Amino acid sequence: MTDFWLWPSLLGVLGLVFGSFIAVLAIRWNDGRSALRGRSECDACGAELRAADLVPLLGFALRRGRCRYCRASIARVHPVIEALGCCIGVVAGVTAPGWEGVAGAVFGWMLLALAAIDALAFWLPNRLVAALAIGGLASGLAGLAPGMTDRLIGGVAGFAALWLVATLYRRLRGRSGLGGGDPKLFGAIGLWLGWRALPLTLLAACVIGLGVVLVLRLRGNRLGGGDRLPLGTLLAAAAFPIWCMLAMVA
Repeated sequence: MTDFWLWPSLLGVLGLVFGSFIAVLAIRWNDGRSALRGRSECDACGAELRAADLVPLLGFALRRGRCRYCRASIARVHPVIEALGCCIGVVAGVTAPGWEGVAGAVFGWMLLALAAIDALAFWLPNRLVAALAIGGLASGLAGLAPGMTDRLIGGVAGFAALWLVATLYRRLRGRSGLGGGDPKLFGAIGLWLGWRALPLTLLAACVIGLGVVLVLRLRGNRLGGGDRLPLGTLLAAAAFPIWCMLAMVA
């Protein structure tokens, strides 16, 4: 039993740490700042944060969701993404204990970063999408399923499918229907999951999108003509559960 919980516990703790970084990355990238430079600081007043403030989830709880210096509310994005990062690590460790679970957790954390940025800014940074694609190739070269042939076909097919949809929509409607990063992200996901999983991933993303719309309508919020859902976030939200399903049946 102890051995069984070793990987989920380890990856869960790492998920908290990475989740904290991902939250900062998403917020700062959206504001045009770099999360890789500078000190940890309050987003409102810029005061340097203490070590106790940086403990994932606990720091937020101890400060009751407010900065100790200016008392401004801390963005709820922080605890939400930290919790999601932890959940991704635990689920990956339970689903596939060992290095396959580590690879799955990395996949999930990178998807979480892309989903958060796309949700906040409707933007999928090329550098992060490229890192996801490289990770998919690296895990294939390491011998993890699916095989490299399935991954390469998935990369090409994922990109081509959404690129074709975007091109046809633009020619028929005279405006863009998909962001330029969506086909790249779907291709990168194909490099992780293989081509056979792409239809199910796209279907799951559509179902998630319909669920979001339904919840918004039940709450009295209606999407107007200028409102849109971030497809990259929906694809990312669908891809990790699909990886878990594939890992369990492998």
